[in-house]
Amino acid sequence: MKKIFYLGFGILMMMSCSTMKYKDVVYGKTKSKEDLKLNIFVPKNSENKKLPVLIFVHGGNWNSGNKDLYGFFGRNFAKKDVVTVIPSYTLSPKANVDEMTTEIASAVKWVQNNISQYHGDAKNLFVTGHSAGAQLVTNAVLNPKFGIDEKSISGIILNDAAGIDMKDYLEKNPPTTKDDYITTWSTDPQNWYQASPINFLDQNSPPFLIYVGTKTYPSITTANEHFLKKLNEFQPEVKPIFLKKKHIPMILQYFFPWSDRFDETKKFMDINSK
Repeated sequence: MKKIFYLGFGILMMMSCSTMKYKDVVYGKTKSKEDLKLNIFVPKNSENKKLPVLIFVHGGNWNSGNKDLYGFFGRNFAKKDVVTVIPSYTLSPKANVDEMTTEIASAVKWVQNNISQYHGDAKNLFVTGHSAGAQLVTNAVLNPKFGIDEKSISGIILNDAAGIDMKDYLEKNPPTTKDDYITTWSTDPQNWYQASPINFLDQNSPPFLIYVGTKTYPSITTANEHFLKKLNEFQPEVKPIFLKKKHIPMILQYFFPWSDRFDETKKFMDINSK
């Protein structure tokens, strides 16, 4: 067991030497004028290249989490020649879901305007998120109020996405102060509608790759079923990839570089590159 640990640690150390990290790059301001920051992971020896770009938004039930916990995700994708961007965002109760989504939309726009400085190709920009992060980045792209052209995004990867049909969930489970849900979502059903990406799927929506854990929370299973049914009206070929995992292991599987998720995602990106 100890040999396996040291072997894995050694591989991760070698991988970290093959990538570069740009930490705490400012991409915008919060409503209280504090800096919003992101980390960028770039393959070494990427000069004179235009590489595909992947923005990852972390989860945490909209009230927890930190971009700096996910360096493994950025390093491992950079090792696969993908420029990877991981933004921070303001958590509840300091922000509601609309404010969080506005920040994530700002991060996407910053990447579109600036990623060429880091050898990324803004025309081949993909977004992904785990849990709450999937809801935020998907709504930032699909809901026109946030000002992103759907056609400017090459694809969306959902990883055990939470909240993608939040109006349906909150109608059945009205928000309370638990987990800051009233602060996050309010008690107004119109706000729930605006925060539910399912309501903004259309023929212009980017291609989707969807992962769902078979041992995840029932609310996530239900939301993904609803989302897929609506998505299939426009993208009938999309079928989710089901993995025999609980919710948290759905993101931890990216910790080691030999996960099949990297090859699947790269294939999806190659197919949908512009």
